[in-house]
Order: sequence, then C-alpha cells, then structure tokens
Amino acid sequence: MDALQAVGRVTLFDGLPQAQLEAVARIAVRKRVDRGREIFQQGDPADGFYAVAEGKVKIFNSNPAGKEQILHVFGPGESFGEVAVFERGVFPAAAQALADSELLFFPRRAFGEAIRNDPELAMNMLGLLSVRLRMLVRKIEEVSLKEVPARLAAYLLALPRDRGSDRVRLDIPKGQIALSLGTIQETLSRTLKRFAENGLIAMRGREITLSDPERLTRIAEGDRFEG
Repeated sequence: MDALQAVGRVTLFDGLPQAQLEAVARIAVRKRVDRGREIFQQGDPADGFYAVAEGKVKIFNSNPAGKEQILHVFGPGESFGEVAVFERGVFPAAAQALADSELLFFPRRAFGEAIRNDPELAMNMLGLLSVRLRMLVRKIEEVSLKEVPARLAAYLLALPRDRGSDRVRLDIPKGQIALSLGTIQETLSRTLKRFAENGLIAMRGREITLSDPERLTRIAEGDRFEG
C-alpha cells in the first residue's frame, strides 16, 4: 500500500478529512524492521513517534537483571511512542518488532507543525493518550493486585473473536504473553491447562475456544479460581 493508504488505516487519524490525511502522509517516513530488531531503546531521544502499517511491535521495560515486562503489543493501525510529540525527552520504554514489520515514522517537529494547523488532529491525540493512560492504570492494577488466572482470563476475553463464534487465536508466542501478564511461560501453560481441565476453554494449537466465557468473566473480575 502507498503512504496515504497506510496513514488512512491508523486509528489516530480516524475522522480526518482527505486534505489533512494527505498532509500527514507527506511527513510519514516508511521503515522496514525485521523480526527481533529493536526500534528504540528505553532512554533513547524521543525524536518522533511510530504507527504500525504491517506486523507487530511490543513495548517493554527490562531491569538490570534482564527481566522483561511487556507493557503492550501493537498491531496494524496502532501508533506508539506519542510522548515524543509533546515533550523533548526520551522514550520511557523500549520497542521491538515481534514480526517482520512496516512502520510509519512521524518526526516530532513536522508532526507538531501539523497539529498546530489542525485542531481536530490535536483532539485525536489527546483522546488516544487518555485511552493509553487508562490502559496503563489497568495494567498496573492487574499485575499488582490480581492473580495469574484473573490476568489470563482478562487477556483471553480481550482477544478478537472469530465471527459468530467464541474462538480466539494467540497471535504472539506464549513466552511473550507470559511477559505481558507479569508471569513466566511455565505458569501460563499450567494455568491454560487448568482452564481446559475445568471446561473453561478448549485448546487446539494456538486456537482457543472460550467454552465458558461467563465464568471467565467472573474470574477476570476477581472470583477466585480453584481449579
């Protein structure tokens, strides 16, 4: 797809008229990133932000011992690193491609000029950042207050379902899911197995059927899982 098509699929730019989309597309820089390649490191100068045209990107922090905490995984149409638009600072987390990806990079200075010329774009940015703040608060709450079964149930329920069914697909490796949930892969696999044994889910490779979504919802909301 060309730059205009790619920009038109970015959620951040929903509702912008054609002329504004074209202006944004003119400042977008397309970048190919191989799977496993870091896009930026925690502490790098925030000189712009990104959107995913194709592929997947994880945002994560790691401590000196190398332990990782995945903050979010972004797919096509989603943007990340927007802090760069509003302050001349550094990226507070790192970003890495989980698959061969095509990204759109929006330089800070050029995009700031676009915002000054288009209040609707500025409102979209503020709306997106407020959603991100709520997501971060929820992530902190889940990791600090909820047990692994509750975190996993919430994760499964949030995955997109096949049309007309309760089937979902794990679109990233279990190790990455475990890091996202603040646990380890062995604990994740054990909890999935317990869910299956108790009739909450049925697994076939990466495909999972949510056999009892009502009970999963209660577990995600804090009901103790004794299975």
